[in-house]
Amino acid sequence: MNTASSAATRTILETAHLNIFYGASQAIHDVSLSFPRNQVTALIGPSGCGKSTLLRGLNRMNDLIDNVRTAGSIKLDGVEINDSSVDVIELRRRVGMVFQKSNPFPKSIYENVVYGLRIAGVRNRSLLDETVERSLRGAALWEEVQDRLHESALGLSGGQMQRLCIARAIAVNPEVILMDEPCSALDPRSTVRIEDLIGELRQDYTIIIVTHNMQQAARVSDWTAFLYEGALIEYGDTKQIFTNPARKQTEDYITGRFG
Repeated sequence: MNTASSAATRTILETAHLNIFYGASQAIHDVSLSFPRNQVTALIGPSGCGKSTLLRGLNRMNDLIDNVRTAGSIKLDGVEINDSSVDVIELRRRVGMVFQKSNPFPKSIYENVVYGLRIAGVRNRSLLDETVERSLRGAALWEEVQDRLHESALGLSGGQMQRLCIARAIAVNPEVILMDEPCSALDPRSTVRIEDLIGELRQDYTIIIVTHNMQQAARVSDWTAFLYEGALIEYGDTKQIFTNPARKQTEDYITGRFG
């Protein structure tokens, strides 16, 4: 397995011998991965291979599912995130998430963006206003919605809703953004906007994206991890993975021989 050792010197998040179980069924098998800071890592593999389970483990979203058990290590900046002393709310602020289906709250665009700050007790109006503009600009949405901030977010298009969810995630200044197939429900034009946005966001954030789209993984990511039946088959530089994979199984998947 290619361990992408050159990434290790700037690792922000890492797993070591990670195993995740749903009851008696094991979904993730002994996965060790290092995610480099300010880079985009794509998790690829056929449906049901454990990509989303692994992603949700990185900010303990699996805690919300009954009968899920995690063994092994997940560290953020060297700190074990599954330790009982870890504040899960703070963890999810630092490691934000954008889901496959855009999920804006039935509130105004403005209130969607500042939701996390309000939960944290922020009441300073000028700070909230600045955060809304900064976050919407960061999500390439400001120009489209600046005159309708107090209208319902549910009136936005699908692509705009997904960018709003990205704005909501970055409003709380995370270090890592997890994206679970963020373009799967979008039209081609909106997909291009999100992919361009991912390229811009890597300057300030570490991004880990689950995608079933091989072309998308090749376009947006710096590193690619190929999973199959819950195991990590190969991990390395995206260009190398897609042009000269070390494992035949990786080559067979990328070229469409299975999956």
